[in-house]
Amino acid sequence: MQHYSGFGLAKHALSHHENWERQWRNPTPKKQYDVIIVGGGGHGLATAYYLAKEHGITNVAVVEKGWLGGGNTARNTTIVRSNYLWDESAALYEHAMKLWEGLSQDINYNVMFSQRGVMNLAHTLQDMRDVQRRVNANRLNGIDSEVITPERIQEIVPIMDCSKNARYPVLGASWQPRAGVARHDAVAWGYARAADALGVDLLQNTEVTGFKVRDGRVYGVHTNRGDIEAKTVGCVAAGNSGVLAKMAGFKLPLESHPLQALVSEPLKPILDTVVMSNHVHGYISQTDKGDLVIGAGIDGYNGYGQRGSYPTVEHTLQAIVEMFPIFSRVRMNRQWGGIVDTCPDACPILSATPVKGLFFNCGWGTGGFKATPGSGHVFAWTLAKNQAHPLAAPFSIDRFHTGALVDEHGAAGVAH
Repeated sequence: MQHYSGFGLAKHALSHHENWERQWRNPTPKKQYDVIIVGGGGHGLATAYYLAKEHGITNVAVVEKGWLGGGNTARNTTIVRSNYLWDESAALYEHAMKLWEGLSQDINYNVMFSQRGVMNLAHTLQDMRDVQRRVNANRLNGIDSEVITPERIQEIVPIMDCSKNARYPVLGASWQPRAGVARHDAVAWGYARAADALGVDLLQNTEVTGFKVRDGRVYGVHTNRGDIEAKTVGCVAAGNSGVLAKMAGFKLPLESHPLQALVSEPLKPILDTVVMSNHVHGYISQTDKGDLVIGAGIDGYNGYGQRGSYPTVEHTLQAIVEMFPIFSRVRMNRQWGGIVDTCPDACPILSATPVKGLFFNCGWGTGGFKATPGSGHVFAWTLAKNQAHPLAAPFSIDRFHTGALVDEHGAAGVAH
């Protein structure tokens, strides 16, 4: 990292960025690589980084049709937690959590990971039974989790309406203190810089238009900048995964849905944790800048529109105002949508495919950001060794044939 004198800082402050050192190269695509990663979001960049760092595979291209981190990585609400119900998914997300805890040091980039805790509210007796079941499952898996009372909730979040007069009274909650939020852009940029430093080529504005497949094996990709060859290709393209699979000649059990979010005008610090409610159907946190970050569930229809819609915004804000009447007059600044790919069991696909050498990492639904380090780590292992990492094995495409699904619809949360 460079250090500047006072004169140097002034010079660079007046340069309007022209003289700033670039964080990564902008290379010309080579004709051939050992591995191609399709998708330059957090998961794809993390995969490339761990391929280089953990497995010594540096002849890698990350192929991104737009700009790095410009898809769902830039369009999510940055929540990180590992309190999933079933052993298989809890193990995968806890693996990610442990990587999150050392990520800034590992990649030498401040990803602003803030372990401020995540609270999942219960409003009915059935909600409470579900909370207790999940907390018990978490604790058996060594994951920090506890059931907290309305009195404790009120201590942690004094501004929430926990009165008995509320339309949806708060009966309790699950609480994961190690959970929290991170800065989405910093995660993408940090992984990109670290991967580039290890020799990975990051190819922006390079759209995959097809796959080079012969005799059931992949040999590379067709792009708008020419063909690029590799005998191992990993696709990590979130909401576009179904489109890529169709190009390769098979179908994935996925649906792509818009997922909307919105942020408010900045406020002074007032909410220092993440609050989620499946029942009221909304979740909220506050950024370091002061914005309230708000979201709910996916839109019911399939689509690829990266924008919000007024009915969803209205429904989401109704939920937030139910829990936080104090926010009823706060103005919203902007809204947007991301495209998430959802599987029938609300769990991801980390798997080989019917095409030899072609692997897919997709189907994270609304929980992709929190998995970023763990997803990249196990997917890199899978690509390097040409076999599923033990943590990835339960998430093979084959589970949709055998029926060994991992049903996380309850713990997948409102959306995050």
